[in-house]
Amino acid sequence: MRAGFVVSKAVGGAVVRNKVKRRLRHLMRDRIAQLPPGSLVVVRALPGAGGADQAQLARDLDAALQRLLGGGTR
Repeated sequence: MRAGFVVSKAVGGAVVRNKVKRRLRHLMRDRIAQLPPGSLVVVRALPGAGGADQAQLARDLDAALQRLLGGGTR
């Protein structure tokens, strides 16, 4: 399983972008087992991610993965 992260300048300055990437990488480590082997996942952080706390990022990531795996509604 591989994951990539897209965090644009709209999220914030370099420090904020790197912080968001580190948080997302940490959150994905805990969720890797949910994904089928050989999966390729790209996570794009929206501008609000710079001001979000760890819990909010986790909720948003969980919701996105749930939609990706077909278990949730739009």
